[in-house]
Amino acid sequence: MESTLSIIKPDGVARGLVGEVIRRFEGAGIKIAAMKMIHMSKQEAEGFYAVHKDKPFFDSLTDFMSSGPIVVMVLKGENVIKKNRELMGATNFKEAAPGTIRADFATDIEKNVVHGSDAPETAATEIAYFFSQLEIKG
Repeated sequence: MESTLSIIKPDGVARGLVGEVIRRFEGAGIKIAAMKMIHMSKQEAEGFYAVHKDKPFFDSLTDFMSSGPIVVMVLKGENVIKKNRELMGATNFKEAAPGTIRADFATDIEKNVVHGSDAPETAATEIAYFFSQLEIKG
């Protein structure tokens, strides 16, 4: 059983898409093992996205991710990283397949509703950033 981190970004929370995103995960057979709503500070967002600190979009990304509440989740299931990434669609919503979360709801490349880990190693690091082992069920 594989685990991954999913984030419903501030735009998704503000637009009332939390239930729809969860419905799509559960409809695809993905189990939610942990979930909470938080509001990251700018410093916390910078810590989470530290891997991108030298990229030109770092400041706008961390400003955006600290602009409002987010919902962080640990998802579990067979091949859940791949499944989640398929459900999300391409980072650039204009390239996302029809019917994916980003194709249906994103408004720009940053305000693309969701984040998901891209590999098992990334997932482990990202999950540990937000959750203790005591918070993760199943």
